[in-house]
Amino acid sequence: MIELKTPAEIERMHVTGRFVAEVLSEVSRLAAVDVNLLDLEHHARAMIKQRGAESCYWDYAPSFGNGPFRNVICLSVNDAVLHGLPHDYTLRDGDVLSADIAVSIDGWVADSACTVVVGTPADEDLRLIRATEEALEAAIETARPGNRLGDISAAISAVAGAYGYPVNDEFGGHGLGRTMHEGPHVSNKGKAGRGLTLRPGLTLALEPWFARTTDRIVYDPDGWTIRSADGSRTAHSEHTVAITEDGPLVLTRRESERPAGKADLPS
Repeated sequence: MIELKTPAEIERMHVTGRFVAEVLSEVSRLAAVDVNLLDLEHHARAMIKQRGAESCYWDYAPSFGNGPFRNVICLSVNDAVLHGLPHDYTLRDGDVLSADIAVSIDGWVADSACTVVVGTPADEDLRLIRATEEALEAAIETARPGNRLGDISAAISAVAGAYGYPVNDEFGGHGLGRTMHEGPHVSNKGKAGRGLTLRPGLTLALEPWFARTTDRIVYDPDGWTIRSADGSRTAHSEHTVAITEDGPLVLTRRESERPAGKADLPS
């Protein structure tokens, strides 16, 4: 079901979004060589508890998962990109870490993700991360009243194509508001001018994610962690966005974040 939100409800989601941004910023800051993923998980738990928020991941049990998820953040390393189950793994120099979190405050949800390099970055990893960030900004710019859902999908896949990355369309963005997943599904691949007409009050989690050399995925034995099928590295960027009369409003923008621009496209 698609539920349009009032300006007051969007502001309540913005409150949640600011907190989600704080958690992601803190997890990104703490992600360093010799830090264990479980330490990052426990730090996120402590922040959520202190704020009086509620994790949208805890006890989440979709059809594709292996039982209820019993963590508050997804942490995916290197060739893992989505739904990474926090486990006893110590980060190493050059690891690529994607962190994804969704919480609810006073009944309103926000969802966001980012990817960082731990320690010494490789140019090709920075390029991949930058591609997802630029695709996200292109999607946000397209999230305006009167445009179509396919315009958002086409904007994402166009950036991927400019960078030369394939696009998986099995997992993508989604509506959200009172719950973590509402309609509509937002594919990372699509055709402009197709699909639902965007209206003020629609709130979407937009989340481009790319693997360097494949659009196919495989699952870990844990039933959650999704990896690139060929072992190539991955990156994931996500924001919660409200469509308003004045254009897109990003509800989960981090203070240190610099929006990507087309001038940053690689040659």
